[in-house]
Amino acid sequence: MTRTTKDAADQSFSSRSGVRRLIPFAVITAVALVFIFENRSHVEIRLLIPMVTMPLWGALLIAWALGILACFVTVRRRSNRPTRRPR
Repeated sequence: MTRTTKDAADQSFSSRSGVRRLIPFAVITAVALVFIFENRSHVEIRLLIPMVTMPLWGALLIAWALGILACFVTVRRRSNRPTRRPR
């Protein structure tokens, strides 16, 4: 049985599958950003060879952005995989 547009309109906003997947992401992102911007002291960081002095929030923000990028690449690669057919 297929759903009609009326059924989709009757569904509450928070019960939609796309919204349910975004809520944990939004909560974790908000907590991470609060943590990042509360750490404002300067730290020395070794980037392979050079020593760099920068605010801790900048280093945390870069690490967070790289983690989000890695997540999107992994999810995208997983969804583009061809499905296996059972033998």
